[in-house]
Amino acid sequence: MDPITTLATRLGDHLQRLGAQVSTAESCTGGGIAEAITRIAGSSAWFEAGYVTYSNRQKTRQLGVPEALFKQVGAVSQEVVEAMVAGAQQASGARFAVAVSGVAGPGGGSADKPVGTVWLAWGDGQRVVSVRRQFEGDREGVRHQTVVAALEGLLQLGTG
Repeated sequence: MDPITTLATRLGDHLQRLGAQVSTAESCTGGGIAEAITRIAGSSAWFEAGYVTYSNRQKTRQLGVPEALFKQVGAVSQEVVEAMVAGAQQASGARFAVAVSGVAGPGGGSADKPVGTVWLAWGDGQRVVSVRRQFEGDREGVRHQTVVAALEGLLQLGTG
């Protein structure tokens, strides 16, 4: 079993024990986290919803991210992923959520947000944890590493 499927299986087992659901709010992964979760048979018992909000407009419309944040700090920022995770929890009613926004490449990077920069946030209904990661590799590699980090973070949040 590949590492992503293993992580998703562990997450599902843990969420089932808790009787809790998870939702995803994704930009740079384009639904990859939700896909990983729904690989697992029976995931309908613990996966509530997935939001693929690639554009800033959809981050605002679907997840309630304030438009002003994009001008102030940009889409790839702590503030935006924290708003995305809160929006996913509110919209879906899931206890747990993860949100990601990043620069997967090959273009789109800048001096302060080079290709491979990804912000991730996780929420458990009481707290939000966020982190900036700098992944190496091509677009596929950055997206893959982001999915792994998102699932690992959900497991840590759910057991911490």
